[in-house]
Amino acid sequence: MKRIKTLISRQASGSSASFEETSPTEDEPPPPAPPVQKVYTKEDREFSNDPVEEAEVIASIEEEYFTGESFDSSDYELQKLASSDQLDLSQIDEDRNKLRRQLQAVSKKVSDVVLENQSAYTKELQRVMELQSSLQKANVICKNGRRQLSMTKQGFTVASLRILKNHRKKQQLLALLKSLHTIKTLQRTDIRLRELMEEEDYPGAIQLCQECQRAASTFRHYTCISELSSKLQDTLETIEEQLDHALAKTCNSFDIRHYEKLQAAYRLLGKTHIAMDQLHMHFTSAIHNTAFQIVLGYVQLVSGPTDSRFQKMPYRDLCSQIHMETYIPCLVDLCKALWEVMKSYYKTLEWHNKQDSGDQAVTPESEEITQASDVEEAFSRKYIRTKLEHGLARIWQDVQQKVKTYLQGTDLSNFKYDDFIYVLDLVNRLISVGEEFCGSKSEGLHDSIRQQSLNYFKSYHRARIDELRIFLENEGWEPCPVKSNFSYQSLHEFRFMRDYLGSPGRGEGRNVPLSPTDQDQGYFVKYADQGSPFDKQFATDEDEEEGTANGGNEKFLGYEDSDDSDVPDELKQDYVDERTGEQPVKRNSLKKKKANREYAKGPILTNTTLTVLRLCGKYMNMMSVLKPIAFDVVLCMSQLFDYYIFAVYTFFATDVSTMSGASLGSKLWTTLKRISDNLIDHDPNAGMMQQPHSHLDGKMKVGFPHVSPIVDLNSNEGLYGLAERVVGTEALIFLASQFELLQPHLEAVIPASKKAFLQQFYSQTVSVASDLRKPIYRGVASRCMDYDRILQLMMTVKWDIRDIMSQHSHYVDALLQDMSGFSSRLDLMNKRVPIPMEAHRVLWEHVIRLANRILVEGFASAKKCSNEGRALMQLDFQQFLIKIEGIAQVKPVPDRDFVEAYVKAYYLSETDIELWVKEHKEYSAKQLSSLVSCAVSSKKSRQRILNAIEDFEKSRPR
Repeated sequence: MKRIKTLISRQASGSSASFEETSPTEDEPPPPAPPVQKVYTKEDREFSNDPVEEAEVIASIEEEYFTGESFDSSDYELQKLASSDQLDLSQIDEDRNKLRRQLQAVSKKVSDVVLENQSAYTKELQRVMELQSSLQKANVICKNGRRQLSMTKQGFTVASLRILKNHRKKQQLLALLKSLHTIKTLQRTDIRLRELMEEEDYPGAIQLCQECQRAASTFRHYTCISELSSKLQDTLETIEEQLDHALAKTCNSFDIRHYEKLQAAYRLLGKTHIAMDQLHMHFTSAIHNTAFQIVLGYVQLVSGPTDSRFQKMPYRDLCSQIHMETYIPCLVDLCKALWEVMKSYYKTLEWHNKQDSGDQAVTPESEEITQASDVEEAFSRKYIRTKLEHGLARIWQDVQQKVKTYLQGTDLSNFKYDDFIYVLDLVNRLISVGEEFCGSKSEGLHDSIRQQSLNYFKSYHRARIDELRIFLENEGWEPCPVKSNFSYQSLHEFRFMRDYLGSPGRGEGRNVPLSPTDQDQGYFVKYADQGSPFDKQFATDEDEEEGTANGGNEKFLGYEDSDDSDVPDELKQDYVDERTGEQPVKRNSLKKKKANREYAKGPILTNTTLTVLRLCGKYMNMMSVLKPIAFDVVLCMSQLFDYYIFAVYTFFATDVSTMSGASLGSKLWTTLKRISDNLIDHDPNAGMMQQPHSHLDGKMKVGFPHVSPIVDLNSNEGLYGLAERVVGTEALIFLASQFELLQPHLEAVIPASKKAFLQQFYSQTVSVASDLRKPIYRGVASRCMDYDRILQLMMTVKWDIRDIMSQHSHYVDALLQDMSGFSSRLDLMNKRVPIPMEAHRVLWEHVIRLANRILVEGFASAKKCSNEGRALMQLDFQQFLIKIEGIAQVKPVPDRDFVEAYVKAYYLSETDIELWVKEHKEYSAKQLSSLVSCAVSSKKSRQRILNAIEDFEKSRPR
């Protein structure tokens, strides 16, 4: 074998590596290997830079090289050569180069691994050095101890050792006594924990319990302490249960000190997130339990507390058991209780927001907190704040659902008006609270009340318009005394509008938007400490006595005791009449007389007018609390006015006029025709007690109104009901003026798409109320004087005289005498009922127009007329004009041209008369024929004109 090695060494003498190895002996250490100067060829350099090829070379190493440390690679290779039949030098050189590359690859890999683990090696080496140093110190300590023990063995006696033994026992006993004191304290901790829990000092109880647990862990080798540890754990769980119970109480009544203790306790437990989750569940439970218990209490209030069948009834079914008498009190208490829950949640969120904002200030101390703690704390606060903010909508949804279920459980159509308005007012307050709470539009509450409100209002309106028919049919048309400044605002039904316009804030529970200055002073700020938005009671009609001049409602009608600052001081003093010796006149009498003068100047209206105005106030009140049905309410208000104006026309204008455009005017006729077709039921079989009902076309129909039997419109002594006509007409006009004042308020609440109807109502109905003066007062003017007698007197006058008369005819004096008597009767009537100037003017216009037509009719009765007769006609008419201006005080005289044009036509030529007849169709055929017969001498021309008049008369509309 050695010879083979020598041979190989000789053949590879030119290479840079020697394969000759010598094994060191066991006694001598191996000499250090001489440094091998390795010569790298070009192939080696390329190989060293190719990691892929390097990995392939390592993978090509035979498995025998990895068998263990006892493996001899040289012997293994020589054995391979010895086993060969013949030696091939080129093959041997190739194997040698292969082994050299494998060695190079392994060496490089080992070098890389060593370099990678250099730092770990250094640290490990340092640890080994430190361990070696510690062992050296321990060796020194042991030596010193042994030396001192040796000295003790020689110097100490048995007594000394006994002292040391006793001292050691003393130290052990002192430690034991301390432990026993600690154990005794731990045993008595339970009493202190109960005291802290009764005081609701949950942070102190948790902190004490945790300290006891730590102490128990130290002394856990004692048997009694192991039992105490289990008891402390149970106590801690009990504290958590009571803590959760206390957290639930904050949902109904938030107390900031109590809540701070709870948060501190949960912080000690490390369960702040769990506390927030529990808090939301408690709020949900509080809403459900509060609503259920309140409704259950009112149900049992009627059925009796012993009735247990309602205990397990679902909330929806329980709400349907509420009686009408307890419905509103239950709703008020329900809203108040749910308000407290919402306020507690709002204050909880507010507390956490203040905590976050108060801790955001950066201070040198806060900068010293570790970054990890800051991140954890910020995440916790963000989680709690997000959880609470998201819970706002959820809490409001639960509250809204409870109230919605309660509202849907009862049919509100049978409620009184004031009760129903109060319910709407409460719901609107709750909607406003929800909008401030989370910005919700409360669609659920709106939907639950919208349809009920519409059905209720339609039913209510049917009853009210039937009451209006009864009022009108039983109205005596006597004036109701009010002050001169009376308007709809004087009625308490419109008080809500004063609250709406005058209050700087919300208008106390109304659906009124917050003003800019009050946006930060909402419900949760205003009622933060005590009270709620549902505390204020809603004023109803029953709370205030309705009356007229002598009732308790005088201040609303505008004639309460007025200030007497304008009365002279001497009139305020008591005095005695020196001539009669009468008793002193009191100041109250002066005030009463002054008030009576004020009433005399007031507008003319009746109790029925006040009823309509009050109904309008109630209707508008409903619009203010429920705007979705605002247009339906406006439509019903228009029907109230329509029926009123139709009734006034039916009562006072149908005795002398017909339902035609010629007698009423096109605009008024169109309005009355529309009302008659759409609102009035003309069924003669309906009877007097007919109720408003829906017709086949879906529109509500009201019975035809009939004037009260106590109203006499045919008595000459009462001027054919002039007083009643004046009161009815002027009250209607006053009502129309109040509707005009309400127009801006109505436009503000109805949708823009419906405003065209409102404009049409005002332009075609309200504005024509004053036009009824003419047909109504015509009924008085046409019968107040004996026009037939005047016509008979005119027919006795001879118009074919030959001399010009200087004295007017006798019929003129008779006519003026009748008009003077009519004027006196008007003055007497004015003392009973003040006749407005406009009514006075319309009356005289009718009287003068009728007189002028009688004059023309009298002139037309002349079979023959001379020029002197025509001059007498002019003289008579001029005398009438001069006198009537002083009697009637009307300028200009109406229809003056009607008479003058007819008299002047006698002077026209035949050709002009024919043209004049064609142009003046306002005269009757008889009047035109009489004029032609007297003025046209040619028989042929006269016959032609008469034929034309006859043709015109046939074509005249009837």
